[in-house]
Amino acid sequence: MTSSVAGAFRFFDAHVVRSERLGPSMIRVTFGGGQLRDFAGGGRDQSFSLFLPHPGQDAPVVLTDAGDGWFALWRATDPAVRAVMRSYTVRAQRRELAEVDVDFALHGDTGPASAWAAAARPGDRAVLLGPAVEDNKSVGFRPPPGADWVLLAADATALPAVAAILDWLPAGVRARVWIDVPDAGDIQDLPCRADAEITWLVRGDLPAAVRAAELPPCDNAYAWIAGESGCVKALRRHLVGERGFDRRRVEFSGYWRRGASEEQLREEVISGA
Repeated sequence: MTSSVAGAFRFFDAHVVRSERLGPSMIRVTFGGGQLRDFAGGGRDQSFSLFLPHPGQDAPVVLTDAGDGWFALWRATDPAVRAVMRSYTVRAQRRELAEVDVDFALHGDTGPASAWAAAARPGDRAVLLGPAVEDNKSVGFRPPPGADWVLLAADATALPAVAAILDWLPAGVRARVWIDVPDAGDIQDLPCRADAEITWLVRGDLPAAVRAAELPPCDNAYAWIAGESGCVKALRRHLVGERGFDRRRVEFSGYWRRGASEEQLREEVISGA
């Protein structure tokens, strides 16, 4: 059985079905399992929490039957024992096959999730804490009705979210897109129905590239920015302060921060730092 967490989210037991190397810095892991037929991803930048085992463990250690008390119990468990928890975006989902694709940015052995993904084999077990309803708060990309065009800017960690947003955008929507990746081999074909102009940067300067661009009028535009938090903040300041974007129409998310682990960032949120 799945366990409900705050109504709109549930735990889902899953296992690796297959993996595919997408480029030097990205690998796609496909998760399967009968429970995933009820994983109600809302598309776009749908995020969820992924729980992974430590080396030597058969399955991640997380109390999925503890209801809303799961986090306190997970946090109180020895970090060397409790599951590795990371936030990811759903790249694609096939509910009829009970499959969810997740693209991992690889950075060697410096991160436990990256190392796990690089070594993932069919049958390896994981747990997903994800949506039980499609319209859920973990979807951030929500352009207002009547927006003239959308701007997307992201680094490699947010590339899966950009790709899923482009999958979702309907025909006729104009989009200007900037994506910064570590290697030219990480550039992907991103088909979409929208009228999208995609600019790829290889270890570039994302804020500088957007600053240098000629953009359509911005008073009725919508922007979505994600990636390293310092870069995201710089881009938001530019769009609102220099381009005239309505700050309520700029969705921004720091997926990571230089020099900080996800555990440190979560602790800061919990402590209010």
